[in-house]
Amino acid sequence: MERTIRVTGKGKISVKPDTIRLLIELEGSAKDYDETMHMSTKQTEIVKDCFEKLEFQRSDVKTMSFNVDTDYESYQAKDKSRKRRFVGYKYRHTMKIEFPADNVTLGKVLHSLTHCEAHPEFRIVYTVKNMEAARTLLLKQAVTDSKNKAKILSEAAEVKLGDIISIDYSWEKRDVASAPVGRFIEIMALKDDTFDDCTVDIEPEDIDVSDTVTVVWKII
Repeated sequence: MERTIRVTGKGKISVKPDTIRLLIELEGSAKDYDETMHMSTKQTEIVKDCFEKLEFQRSDVKTMSFNVDTDYESYQAKDKSRKRRFVGYKYRHTMKIEFPADNVTLGKVLHSLTHCEAHPEFRIVYTVKNMEAARTLLLKQAVTDSKNKAKILSEAAEVKLGDIISIDYSWEKRDVASAPVGRFIEIMALKDDTFDDCTVDIEPEDIDVSDTVTVVWKII
């Protein structure tokens, strides 16, 4: 039976966010389905108008999810029982737009959205545009960590490392992101229409990313 040693190495890096991902959500309801769809289209176009005025392309605003569902309300019947009745349709449209992390641009975008006629809900997420470079470095660190641990274990066991038999790695598609902004958006939304200060001073922390690689070595 071939003797082996199985060691899991871990890689961990910190990456500086370079991209802002703005998540925008619109929702509304109407009694008629066609009216609900018309409302959704109109509100979406208003949001895109806001970005177009800031010299973004309308196509930069991407749909993440769109849903139309029936809407019911609860009421008390004459016999005191609780029942539900149909009141119409409701929609929810979640969109995103990404742009380089720049406080000047962010300030203009936030100012525009807080004064947008569609009154969208939104939140700011910081992320990394080129995750492939970070992933490569992460893998190298994990394999190196595995090798170092294997050397320590083999020396302690008075054996020698042979060839690598297998490497087990499964990169899960994960969102490398952080959302450091909380009530700042709510505060801006409370500003009246005379608010013209687009200054934003946000410095997000680096994002910690980690992953593991399991390597099986032959020992001799």
